[in-house]
Amino acid sequence: MALRTTGSVWVVFLWSRTVVLGQGDWDVTYSTQSICVLKWSAVELSCTYKYPSGHKVSSTFWFTKKYVVWNPANLLVDPDYRGRVTYRNDEKNSHTLIITDLRESDSAEYMFRFITDQSGWVFTGNPGITLSVAGLQVEVSPTEWSYRKILTCRTTCPLTGNPTYIWYKNGQQIDESSSPQYKDSVYSNHRDSYSCSVKGHEDLHSPTVCVLGQICNRVTYTKRRICVLKGSSVDISCTYVGRNTVTSSLWFSPKQSGRWRDKLIPEDLTTDPGYAGRVEYSNQESSRYRGTSTLRITDLREEDSAEYRFIFKTYNIEWAHSFPGTTLTVTDVVLEMEPTSVSEGNRVTLTCTTNCSLDPNPEYSWYKNGQPIENTNTNSTVHILSVSSEDAGRYSCGVKGHETLLSPEKTLDVTYSPKNPSVSVSPSGEIVEGSSVSLTCSSDVNPPVYKYSWYKKTVTSPKASRQTYSITNITSEDSGEYYCDAENKYGRLNSSSVSVDVHYGPKIPSVSVRLTVVVLVLILCLSGLIWFRKKSSQSTCDEGNFRDTQSHGQTDSSPVYDNVSDMVMTSTAAQTADTDNQDDLHYASVHYSSTVQLSQPQEEEVQYAAVKFICPSAATRPETRGVEEEPTVLYSTVNKTRTKRT
Repeated sequence: MALRTTGSVWVVFLWSRTVVLGQGDWDVTYSTQSICVLKWSAVELSCTYKYPSGHKVSSTFWFTKKYVVWNPANLLVDPDYRGRVTYRNDEKNSHTLIITDLRESDSAEYMFRFITDQSGWVFTGNPGITLSVAGLQVEVSPTEWSYRKILTCRTTCPLTGNPTYIWYKNGQQIDESSSPQYKDSVYSNHRDSYSCSVKGHEDLHSPTVCVLGQICNRVTYTKRRICVLKGSSVDISCTYVGRNTVTSSLWFSPKQSGRWRDKLIPEDLTTDPGYAGRVEYSNQESSRYRGTSTLRITDLREEDSAEYRFIFKTYNIEWAHSFPGTTLTVTDVVLEMEPTSVSEGNRVTLTCTTNCSLDPNPEYSWYKNGQPIENTNTNSTVHILSVSSEDAGRYSCGVKGHETLLSPEKTLDVTYSPKNPSVSVSPSGEIVEGSSVSLTCSSDVNPPVYKYSWYKKTVTSPKASRQTYSITNITSEDSGEYYCDAENKYGRLNSSSVSVDVHYGPKIPSVSVRLTVVVLVLILCLSGLIWFRKKSSQSTCDEGNFRDTQSHGQTDSSPVYDNVSDMVMTSTAAQTADTDNQDDLHYASVHYSSTVQLSQPQEEEVQYAAVKFICPSAATRPETRGVEEEPTVLYSTVNKTRTKRT
């Protein structure tokens, strides 16, 4: 019968004030109001829920009233339910809580809560489902002495689902009934013992009781359920009592035993090839009527998961093999990681799980890249609240005391933008002009860089866009500071710069450079020549060593005279504007004398050439004003050959 709850809607504001609103379309419907189940069994608690349109469910979980209702704890992370709770979403808006290996302490009220994305809207189905966990007990009545006894299989709460009860006498199944009371009264015999179980949960039978007194044939197992790690060892123990002398005993597993005519034939585990070298009976202690026995199995495998039973014989009775024994579950350690890929700053949860509840509650060890993680809690769950790139790696977990039986590794992938980009130069030695050089950009980054950019300082445009920038036939112009830019989907970052210094020998100037040098040299030479001539002219004029003897009207005796007068530098008027004490060349008079013979080619001979230099006038020289200066005449002879044809 489904139970619809009244429920409650909560809106949690930023200042932590809570307001109760009306129901509207909010609802949680549970599959039942209460349930009673057996200790060590499993239970499923289900519900359906609804909410107004426009909302989207962001979180769902179950909790119990053992915790503060304003801030309930999700059972998935509750240490009391560690490894025993799972959720299942059967269909849209349907949710199921599964709890295994139930304990009496699990008896509580369980409620379902969901949260939507509309600013913290929360709905809780209240009241929830009341769960009761009970064990089986055989009640013998009347308690006082009686020839006949009545047996009843009782629990602390009525089991849900109209169970079928199974009865055992001296380890042998004798009856099935829908009634918790055995159908017949039993005879008060000191040798007989009885127990009961529920069909479908035969391994969860009640303790064995004697009908009369406390000494009767019976077997009592130390643990009814054992969960151990694959690869480890296990001890399964029991005590037994016989009214007469015990003559033999053995351990067997119904899973490994044979059958004949639908009857089970127990096979001693010490002779089973599947357990060869891995099974022994240890801590055997016995007296005439009672004793203890321990089955030890080493190097456990998953196929060793089974029920194991103990039987013994006396001269007049055999403890029957149908009586339930101890159920062994062999499990691996498994690491659950949520999520397995995360960007920096987010949260990751690591959970070490097993297929069954290890007993007693173990402590856990955590490992990264095969090495123990120091200062980590020993719980089955670890939270990394703000992941960094240093948290990336391979993780595993194990149970303390079984450090060699670690879980398979799982890799945590942490994504982040480029960090610490750097540039390497190859070859790393001296760089000579004409060689080849490669610059490689490296960075701590995840996912990989999808774009590289290369830059040279003082140059704004990128030089290249690959991880490696190669410069072939390098020249001195390539010298400078280089850096790279690394970029992925999460960001970009520049590297520090590296210096590229290109070494080279003497260089032959280019044509333009050589022409420039020649011009400069000519200018310098010409300047020097003019300066030298000016100094020579000044010296001649000042000392009066060379004077023109023809300056007073005398004429030359040359046959032919050609007079040429050219202004060399500046006019006489311009000379007066020059700086004092500065001598300049003003003009020259050149005379050519030639002899021409028409009848045949004659060699023209220039008899002499007179060059007259006029020094500055007295007017331009203060210290010689009023003194007439004579011109200086220089003579030179130039011979030239000229051919004339008549």
